[in-house]
Amino acid sequence: MLASLSIKNIVLIDQLVIDFRGQLSALTGETGAGKSILLDSLGLALGARSDAGLVRRGEEKAIVTAEFDIAPDHAVFSLLEEQDIEAETPLILRRALTKDGRSKAYINDQSVSAGLLKQVGALLVEIHGQFDTHSMLDAKHHRGLLDEYGTPVNEREVLSTNWVDWKEKRESFESKKAAMLKAREDEEYLRNALEDLDRLAPESGEEEKLSSLRERLMKREQFLEGLNTASAGIEEIENLMGGVWRAIDPLGGEGSAIQTAVDAANAELQEASSQIASTLSDIENSEYSLTEIDDRLFTLKNQARKHDCSIDDLPEKREEIAQLLNGIESQDDTLNQLEKDVQIARQTYIESAEKIRNIREKAAAKMADLVMKELAPLKLDKARFIVGIESKEEGAWNEHGMDAIQFLIATNPGAEPGPLAKVASGGEMARFMLALKVVLAEVGAAGTLVFDEVDTGIGGATASAVGERLARLAASRQILVVTHSPQVAAMAAHHWIVSKSGTDAMKTDIIALSEHTQRQEEIARMLSGAEITSEARAAADKLLEYKSVKKSAA
Repeated sequence: MLASLSIKNIVLIDQLVIDFRGQLSALTGETGAGKSILLDSLGLALGARSDAGLVRRGEEKAIVTAEFDIAPDHAVFSLLEEQDIEAETPLILRRALTKDGRSKAYINDQSVSAGLLKQVGALLVEIHGQFDTHSMLDAKHHRGLLDEYGTPVNEREVLSTNWVDWKEKRESFESKKAAMLKAREDEEYLRNALEDLDRLAPESGEEEKLSSLRERLMKREQFLEGLNTASAGIEEIENLMGGVWRAIDPLGGEGSAIQTAVDAANAELQEASSQIASTLSDIENSEYSLTEIDDRLFTLKNQARKHDCSIDDLPEKREEIAQLLNGIESQDDTLNQLEKDVQIARQTYIESAEKIRNIREKAAAKMADLVMKELAPLKLDKARFIVGIESKEEGAWNEHGMDAIQFLIATNPGAEPGPLAKVASGGEMARFMLALKVVLAEVGAAGTLVFDEVDTGIGGATASAVGERLARLAASRQILVVTHSPQVAAMAAHHWIVSKSGTDAMKTDIIALSEHTQRQEEIARMLSGAEITSEARAAADKLLEYKSVKKSAA
């Protein structure tokens, strides 16, 4: 819920801090006292479009801070996490606005865009005014509201899964089909390419092997001279070692250890001699000449450029081409199977979408019936509310199903139902919003609802009905109502009065009315005007008493 609102240098407000509470809170005051400024300030903190005209005259900057106490699992934290913003409760939204119209936005002192601030604000607060537009007026949100009201989450998940499965199979089919068609066009090219690669018979690691051999062949003479010199040296050492062995032979047992060491050294020399002989044989008897190696490397590099791959990837490229050619030969069977898979997935999606539609139709009928029951006491008894469900063209189907959903109303008997935003007047729209919100009390993430003059143009029993419904809605949400109706104000659990003072420098203040007599006096003023009579006080007392009776009955 909205815990507090701090306002500095906004129009008539110098500096103001309001600590809000749960349940239903009423803000009252004379026309022009500054109630709308409070809502403009809150809107600014929630990401509304900034306006340099909001900055108090003579000041450089205005600042609005809204603090929210919300549950750790609130949807707003998921949104912030997606944006790599760390946040925890309390969540503090702050907006600074300079007199030249520039603004900066912050969430828990981390700089954010005004767009993100607006997204976060929409999850925290909904403002319903006579001329405000919001999510409930936008038909693109109506499907979500209806589903949250009456469509089980597991059914929606099944539908979404089936949609993704159909979409993936369809994309796989189209991709394979396009690849096969292109392959058929390139069949001759592919066959020639396969023949070239088969003749070449490239091997993995061949480039490194050939490059190493080429380097050795380029140094062949140097290698041969070195190896022959080494071989001669070893032969000379072996002769000397033989002389050493013979010299100590007469020593008998005294020289046996020395002879063993000499034998070991001779064995190592013989191994070295064998390695030299093998290397000489490799070089002298190489199956490639330097020219042949250069030609081979040139051909391999040419093929690698042709197929846009490395030399080592040529064997894999050969298998890829072979598979494409095999696919061309069997593409009809492959495509037919893929197409069958697509049709099965499509039918599965349709079945789950039709199941969802049946659920939605029942939920829509129930919602419309409940809203209609709420409309009569709100002086809209002649109005009709309809949840329209129409089938979309297949191209417009999506993970949410095949239905186009829109809330429609007709305010007069016999009139054709139309979109709420286009048919209802300002006062009617606010009351429709109230009726919808009462029915959809558990829908949506916003824990704070603000109703701005929802009682415009009504009084008496209708105003009392509005107050009762706001109080009922406040059982599960924090409700703030700006009102001129004493009946609505009397139903509030908390009451603030907005007033304006000063002559040269006008200033708006807000005072919490905590005592019964203070509330009685303000409601009496709302009933009688500037001159408060004893009759007005008695009527105010009755309204407050009526509120207590209704609360006890509830």
